[in-house]
Amino acid sequence: MYQFETKCIQSGYTPKNGEPRTLPIYQSTTYQYDDAAALGKLFDLEESGHMYTRISNPTLEAVETKLADLEGGVGAMLTSSGQAANFLAVFNICAAGQNFIAMDNIYGGSINLFSVTMARMGIEVRYANDRMSDAEFEALFDENTRLVFGETITNPALTVFDIRRFAALAHKHGVPLIVDNTFATPYLFRPLAYGADIVTHSTSKYMDGHANVLGGCIVDGGSFDWAASGKYPELTEADESYHGVVYTKQFGPAAYITKARVQLLRDFGCTPMPMGAYLLNLGLESMALRVQRHSENALAVARFLKTQEKVLWVNYPLLEGNAYYELAKAYLPLGASGVVSFGVKGGRDAAMKLMNSLKLAKIVVHVADARTSVLHPASTTHRQLTDQQLEAAGVGPEFVRFSVGIENVDDIIADLQQALDQI
Repeated sequence: MYQFETKCIQSGYTPKNGEPRTLPIYQSTTYQYDDAAALGKLFDLEESGHMYTRISNPTLEAVETKLADLEGGVGAMLTSSGQAANFLAVFNICAAGQNFIAMDNIYGGSINLFSVTMARMGIEVRYANDRMSDAEFEALFDENTRLVFGETITNPALTVFDIRRFAALAHKHGVPLIVDNTFATPYLFRPLAYGADIVTHSTSKYMDGHANVLGGCIVDGGSFDWAASGKYPELTEADESYHGVVYTKQFGPAAYITKARVQLLRDFGCTPMPMGAYLLNLGLESMALRVQRHSENALAVARFLKTQEKVLWVNYPLLEGNAYYELAKAYLPLGASGVVSFGVKGGRDAAMKLMNSLKLAKIVVHVADARTSVLHPASTTHRQLTDQQLEAAGVGPEFVRFSVGIENVDDIIADLQQALDQI
């Protein structure tokens, strides 16, 4: 078995004699078959193959295979965005009249998706936090609770999710744990190895690295026993839209991801283009090197900010004294990604002045690519949240999210210094 860095380059696509050395772009919507009966078997899910790119494509399949290998899962599915991945991951096993539990400091876009859009579909989200006792957390469960959802490193609060603890609590109640692993990437942390059942990503961030293509993915760990749980008839009973297929019987450990693909991806159509998957694969090849550099740079920036009089507070999980330092050391020994958050004395006005004074770091509605960037979440990505939700997410008016790139760290720190000098 190859080591992780080798998998980033070699996994997913193996050329045969005389074939292209690098992953080709299969820019086609359709696939030709000589035998009509063979195509019918694809539609009955009796054989594997590609029938339409909305459901599968050879370029996408190669990247999905690589992502499953990197996370240690039994299968993966690419989507058009991280939001699509999180929506499909939940909706795959949650319907009107049911509910799920999510941590209250997750990404603001996910909170809006869960609290507003999915609420209109009759699905209730119940928010929890890691300050709750086990008993308080368990009080949120009832017979209609379908899953627990959290982020490895939250965006932008940068709290560290105690996956072992919440996986155990989820499993105690017969439901799976879904973890958004976007900030950590499988290079820094693999949730499936610590009890999570399903992993999601916005691949537009560190996986992509170059900020050129949107994307998301879902990885199925294949470890949750849907039949034993007794709560998921959509996986354990006949699906009439596929002539009565029972996913757990026909696809075993890959039942969840197969249903997500052939049912939800088929119907919602949030499929990435082959070119997008190709560009993602280019990013994956250098991911391990980049994420290591991001993490090293971010820790150096956090330590610098800690010494500045105009900075109220600094938040980075592996910064000495951080509330999540011990948990980060246990879960994230290789680094805690490239995002640092900090507060500026003077509140919103000072934060805006700082951002406008930066030269190397640019103000963009993005995070976690090769270039250093900065954002004021309260007035942008988290603008739709209520004051109570902003407080739960740890986002105040003085809050600055600083995404540390892979440039020379001395240049990044010098840029911050000159900007702080102008406040």
